[in-house]
Amino acid sequence: MASTIQALPTEVVYLITAGEVIDSLASAVRELVENSLDAGATRIVVYLWPQQWRIRVADNGCGMNLEDLQQAATAHSTSKIRSSDDLWKIHSLGFRGEALHSLTTLAELEILSRPADGNLGWRVVYGDDGKAQTVEATAIAPGTVVTVSNLFGNCPSRRQGLPSAAQQIKAVQATIHQIALCHPQVTWQLWHNDRIWFTISPAATTGQLLPQILPQVRQGDLQELKLEISPNSSLPTPHSQLSLVVGLPDRCHRHRPDWVRIAVNGRMVKSPELEQTILSAFHRTLPRDRYPICLLHLEISPDQINWNRNPAKTEIYLNELNYWQEQITQAIDQALRIDDANFKEAVQTTRVSKLLKAAEEKGGYQFHPSKTENTQHSRFDSAQCTALGTQHLKAVAQVSNTYIVAEHPGGMWLVEQHIAHERVLYEQICDNWQLVPVEPPIILYQLSPAQVSQLQRIGLDIETFGEQLWAVRNIPALLQQREDCAAAILELSWGGDLQAAQVAVACRTAIRNGTPLSLPEMQTLLDQWQRTRNPRTCPHGRPIYLSLEESALARFFRRHWVIGKSHGI
Repeated sequence: MASTIQALPTEVVYLITAGEVIDSLASAVRELVENSLDAGATRIVVYLWPQQWRIRVADNGCGMNLEDLQQAATAHSTSKIRSSDDLWKIHSLGFRGEALHSLTTLAELEILSRPADGNLGWRVVYGDDGKAQTVEATAIAPGTVVTVSNLFGNCPSRRQGLPSAAQQIKAVQATIHQIALCHPQVTWQLWHNDRIWFTISPAATTGQLLPQILPQVRQGDLQELKLEISPNSSLPTPHSQLSLVVGLPDRCHRHRPDWVRIAVNGRMVKSPELEQTILSAFHRTLPRDRYPICLLHLEISPDQINWNRNPAKTEIYLNELNYWQEQITQAIDQALRIDDANFKEAVQTTRVSKLLKAAEEKGGYQFHPSKTENTQHSRFDSAQCTALGTQHLKAVAQVSNTYIVAEHPGGMWLVEQHIAHERVLYEQICDNWQLVPVEPPIILYQLSPAQVSQLQRIGLDIETFGEQLWAVRNIPALLQQREDCAAAILELSWGGDLQAAQVAVACRTAIRNGTPLSLPEMQTLLDQWQRTRNPRTCPHGRPIYLSLEESALARFFRRHWVIGKSHGI
């Protein structure tokens, strides 16, 4: 087997930012684990002995032959690039050839490796210069085991400046979690002081893996979306892929924006611009001071990325940033809609669903919604429903003059009429914020200078009309027909930006709870609500609907029971 690790030419070294930053246990683990992933590993085991400043990473990757092992830890030696042109074709996580060399200058490094097609493994111990000092044959399964001992032993001051051992262990855990989310197909196992710490099982997608890392989030709380993105017309690049995992805003959110994560080509990165794009896309879908759960993974042609912004490759330069911001916003809007493609029940249990289906077939309790009946009684146009992505909701009743009971082919929903209408009005107002003149003007009494400034800030024409009196000569169009128009304007004067004023207007003009509605009125509201961009929550972040699926109803009423058994026969 020919050697694949070679020293980079000097001109390529000069084009690469300074070597890898090994400044903690977590950074050393990250570099070793990324090498394992580049080697095609599907199982990675990490051992930590923090008190001894010792790390071991074992994988089942492609392994290295003796010639590669002898070259692996020398400066700027890598198998991943050859020339400066390769810097724009990078598909691997590492490419600078500095990680192992940096570790030899900071610690004692030992590597055991055996290629998949080799009959013999080798153990190599490296010196401070990265050259092999001890070479011997050893018994090892195909793959690689890297052991780093006495990390920062030659830099006592570096150790003293690091956080406590507990904090460093927490940082290692966070590092593995981030990498696992980018590579969900890999099995992970971490050991701490010779005891197993945690395991991450492989999953088909990031969304299926996430509940292992964030246990308070269930599979049914998430929406996954994968889109093929056509290249921008000005860029002759291959198609890119955008993968999105979104926590549905009516089911889960966070106190901090700590789960707004962005990955590019298999690596988590920091991108304030894209993070702000995500937060803006969730604006007015979450409660106040709450933040979304959103994992974005962009797979982009390497020539559109420059990894040399940061030595640790945690920050990048991304070409056509505005284009990607538009694509991300559109993808999040699509993920938050309610339609047949992304609809799922609140608690999805595949095994129970299969058992119920099998039991219902045996017991003769199959549920077959009548297509004819739906067609005759629903005032929906089915072609229009499909185009708009609606759920074919049919209003059947009103409970407490507050909740609309709606039937659809998969079960029933309860929709809170006020906040559903509030969502409809809010998006209409945002799309067409219109101020109309009023005659006679609305007279307000005893406004403070701050209140007057606030009304002027949102575009109202207000002027003094006498002692402690002010005349408002134009108002938002939706307030024009309301008897409490003066009270609504007074409410707008108490602060907030234009968007807050739009929310207040929508809330003030929406159908009140306690208002009786006819079936046609309920149906119209349901139709309008389903067409909104963010139908899951109102502008204040409250959930709008509760779904009761047929499988959940069957489970509650025990329709899977066999007739004879349920009667004691």
